[in-house]
Amino acid sequence: MKNIFALLICMLSASLWSQVTPTSQDSITFNPQQQLNAAQRILSGNYGKAVTVGAYGEITYNQPEADNGEMDVQRLVLLFGYRFNDKTQFVTEIEMEHVEEIFVEQAFVNYAVANNISLRGGLMLVPMGIINEYHEPTTFNGVERPGVDNAIVPTTWREIGVGVTGRFPEQSITYQAYIFNGFKSTINNDGAISGVLNGSSGLRGGRQKAIKSTIDSPTFSTKIEYYGLPGLRLGLSGYYGKTQAEDEIESIEGSNIGIAMVGLDARYAYKRFAARGQFIHASLSDTEDYNNLTGGDLGSALMGYYAEVAYNLLPLTKAQRLFAFARYENYDTHADTDGDLIRNDAYNRTDITTGLSYHIAPGVVLKGDYQFRSNAQQGSDVDNRLNFGIGVWF
Repeated sequence: MKNIFALLICMLSASLWSQVTPTSQDSITFNPQQQLNAAQRILSGNYGKAVTVGAYGEITYNQPEADNGEMDVQRLVLLFGYRFNDKTQFVTEIEMEHVEEIFVEQAFVNYAVANNISLRGGLMLVPMGIINEYHEPTTFNGVERPGVDNAIVPTTWREIGVGVTGRFPEQSITYQAYIFNGFKSTINNDGAISGVLNGSSGLRGGRQKAIKSTIDSPTFSTKIEYYGLPGLRLGLSGYYGKTQAEDEIESIEGSNIGIAMVGLDARYAYKRFAARGQFIHASLSDTEDYNNLTGGDLGSALMGYYAEVAYNLLPLTKAQRLFAFARYENYDTHADTDGDLIRNDAYNRTDITTGLSYHIAPGVVLKGDYQFRSNAQQGSDVDNRLNFGIGVWF
């Protein structure tokens, strides 16, 4: 751990002695056609200089009903970009979670083949839905990310791969296409095979996060977005492939499953009004064999959606923004099951979140919301939750 912190200090010190310029502060822009995530902002903001430095982070307070509250430095992410020449750039994100864990969230080389097309390779975000790519705290309403983007997608989902990204300006279309390694499915503990995927959290436990990732078959990921109508951005995402198992067990029946995921998303803004919505569906094959092998309860289909509306209570002439919002979402990690596995209604969850997002300056937001949480299981009692948070991005 000391070595990691020493490395971070050296990187930061070296950057300060270089030509350092913070990324442009555009996080208060809510037009989805102009919205950039952290990596895009570094890539578009460091022409004419060698090193670009930024960061984002959030501190949260969660108070469930009839339980103790929890305060947390949920994450702090350091952003570094380096321009080798006019065509070649490097972007990385170093994330510290809960003041105790350190991860590399992104680390990739971007090579501009032409004005509207680039090749990429390294550790990158899988383009699925909205939040997985746009999860900086000033870019979304609510203290916590939507449940759909935690249980179904699952955010933050990143893998090692290569691919291409670009746009067709005349058609108002952007595209991404990548070959990645996939989710891990099983672990071999001295001959005892256990699963890392389950009914409650779906695929989330299989994220390899580039930590000595196992790969036996590549997966394919793509996203197409349309921005031809004022204030509107539409996205269609797809992901297809198989999970990854270690060499000694990959031939065992049930050690791997197949995944076919599709996502639809929309973002819209007009004057003081904003809205967004998302739908994600994943079909999983061979889950009956997987559950028989691992003793798990993984469903054969995952499904989630949400719709959100927001309104800025302050005049557009003001630099600050105060959004009142409401979001309805439903997500089910047992949308379907195979074999004798009975669907667990506790995994069919509904959240209604309403609150305020106060953007006091470009890159700084104060958040507060209340969540009405429930599931479809008869007689279940899920605690509602009050949340507060501070988010920054620069």
